[in-house]
Amino acid sequence: MSTTVHVDVDNDIERTLSGLALGDVEVLEEALELREVARENSGLDARSFALVKIAALIALDSPPASYLWQISNAIDAGASPRDILGVLRAIAPQVGGPKAISAAPEIMVALGLSLPSGDV
Repeated sequence: MSTTVHVDVDNDIERTLSGLALGDVEVLEEALELREVARENSGLDARSFALVKIAALIALDSPPASYLWQISNAIDAGASPRDILGVLRAIAPQVGGPKAISAAPEIMVALGLSLPSGDV
């Protein structure tokens, strides 16, 4: 498809999509409630649950916004940057080096670190 679709979109939908585009997680309140139910049903504590979700993001080669959100959740749940690096190291043999390498800059950005320039 090379052109946009022109349809009537009500103001609530436009506000919600605009909020999401700007990173406003408040518009995802229902999803946040579902996340808490999923955590409770998993039997894991909040920290472990968040670290497992980071492992899934790495395995799925998820988009950058996913890392921003989930790493923030993990830190809020008591995980440390060392824990997050531990997850990356632990799953690299199963998911493959390229996915681990792809995740590293996303994790750095989510942790507020500057990306390296040049050779490492």
